[in-house]
Amino acid sequence: MKLASLKAGGRDGSLIVVSRDLANYVSAADIAPTLQAALDDWQQAAPRLNALYTELNQGTCSAVSALDVKALAAPLPRAYEFLDGSAYLPHVERVRRARGAEVPESFYVDPLMYQATSAGFLGPRDPVRVPSEEYGIDFESEIIVITDDVAMAITPEQAGRHIQLIGLINDVSLRNLIPGELAKGFGFLQSKPRSALSPVMVTPDELGDAWQDNKLSLPLHSTLNGEFFGRPEAGEDMQFNFAQLVAHAAKTRPLAAGTIVGSGTIANQDTRLGASCLAEIRMLEIIADGKPSTPFMSFGDTIRIEMFDPQGESIFGAIEQEIIRYDSE
Repeated sequence: MKLASLKAGGRDGSLIVVSRDLANYVSAADIAPTLQAALDDWQQAAPRLNALYTELNQGTCSAVSALDVKALAAPLPRAYEFLDGSAYLPHVERVRRARGAEVPESFYVDPLMYQATSAGFLGPRDPVRVPSEEYGIDFESEIIVITDDVAMAITPEQAGRHIQLIGLINDVSLRNLIPGELAKGFGFLQSKPRSALSPVMVTPDELGDAWQDNKLSLPLHSTLNGEFFGRPEAGEDMQFNFAQLVAHAAKTRPLAAGTIVGSGTIANQDTRLGASCLAEIRMLEIIADGKPSTPFMSFGDTIRIEMFDPQGESIFGAIEQEIIRYDSE
């Protein structure tokens, strides 16, 4: 099934069930007022939501409305946690190689992960507001999963059963602020503003054979200012699958229902498929030419992130955002 949240309904949105073709929706208020409420009681809510989804696709629902993506908030407007990994080692290897550093052996057996901003996510058409272009504005096209309640010290085999929803994210990064923050030895803060989620989140069964071994094996398309940027294969070169990432996050603490776990920037060894962020293109330029030539994003630039099924239909809808200057109120 496919779930989304309308902006109407307050800070946490109003839960709706969306048709498979992303054309229509019906309110899920009688089942759960918000997606977080549904996740809190997932075993009871999910079958009822799925039944409503079936009725919507069969055309037997009443009170059906046409879907307007601009009216959507992020499906989960705020989450208890957003834990972002870096599961694609081609990306890690290039970043480190560009600055003359080796990849530690531990990176191949122990996932990289940090605790990201989760107090608020941008909707799929909300602009990205940044105070200055000098911060080095970048997008990152990624896949995320959302869990129900996860026990501490869970195994990867167990963790896969707690992945309830899958979607896309534009994990916005301010690249020029990152080096100074990492040099302090305490990780990201100012360099990681709010990110944007795809219009809908889907259950694993909706993905068919594309969801195998807790990986999503389809290309992730990024379009910058209306031009092709990349479509790397998300199922390839993923060192750690989502079950492993969830288990890693839960090693010493339980995860609350509604926890978001990210894949990190999608990247392949085959660079002919393009990239999922500007930083990677710049790193390849540094490796080849000794310096980057591709600029970071400017005010007025747009980014579109989308994934299609084998029939060419959009699965999650598109994240489509403009970078604009933030003016303090």
